[in-house]
Amino acid sequence: MSPKVQPSKVLIYISSLFAITLWGMSYIWTDKLIALNIPIFYFVFVRILLAGLVLFLFNAAYGRIKRIQKKDFPKFLLLAFFEPFIYFICETYGLKETGSPTLSAMIIATIPIFSIGAGILFFKEKVNFINVIGILFSLVGIVMVAMAKGELGENFIWGVVLLLIAVIAEVGHASVTKSLSSNYSSQVIVMYQFLIGSIYLFPLFLWKGIGDFSVETYFSPEVWYPLICLSILCSSLAFSLWVSTIKSLGVAKSSIFSALIPVAAAIIAWILGHEVLNSRQWIGIAVSTLGVIMSQYTIKQNKN
Repeated sequence: MSPKVQPSKVLIYISSLFAITLWGMSYIWTDKLIALNIPIFYFVFVRILLAGLVLFLFNAAYGRIKRIQKKDFPKFLLLAFFEPFIYFICETYGLKETGSPTLSAMIIATIPIFSIGAGILFFKEKVNFINVIGILFSLVGIVMVAMAKGELGENFIWGVVLLLIAVIAEVGHASVTKSLSSNYSSQVIVMYQFLIGSIYLFPLFLWKGIGDFSVETYFSPEVWYPLICLSILCSSLAFSLWVSTIKSLGVAKSSIFSALIPVAAAIIAWILGHEVLNSRQWIGIAVSTLGVIMSQYTIKQNKN
């Protein structure tokens, strides 16, 4: 009889699924801002800055703010450089340049392949054969869900390169987060990550974000509704939950949940009536779910 899953483990899995559900929603809100011709450097900067300020107020209210130790300062600088700076810019522009959200999601879904290497190399994480098979199952399921018709952009190759850079940045982000998670709470890590990231993004915000600034357009409810959702739900909340996932499951095993974001986005689009899922896509969702379960399986060693 297999051992029961600890309640804390169940809570981590629920938190992980909730985080990727919010990130699945982020595709809808981001696409809406792009469709409104809002500059990427405007809404990315505002999203990150607002998320950092919300977490600062939250941590201050509960007395959880902790100063960065001198030895950890370079790690926080690197963390914010990986994400939000590199990841958000490359992912958003990659989506725009490929002209295919489907293809973009499939490329982002390769994160677990790179994360396994990082987890084993830097943190000596153990990944067994069943975990590897589970990750492959998940990727196959993701391809089945994501396969759809879509027009490719003129700068398709450049878009693919940007998305691959985003994947590498996410693996770097997860690795640095793991090294910081033993000394800082999830909310504190994400708070500093976003506040430092907003400093990185500020020059680009001034240069490219407000070139055609219009108070009527940029401060309209149509723009600020998705912006607030992206800031508070998809950044402040989702990233705080995600840091807890990385801390508990490690870099390799947590990454498989991030690979399910395209599946979450497809299901949400179906629920909202934006997309109709065919039988192949439903089978892909089932295969991906099975893969996630297998990827989290741990072989118990017998003790003499």
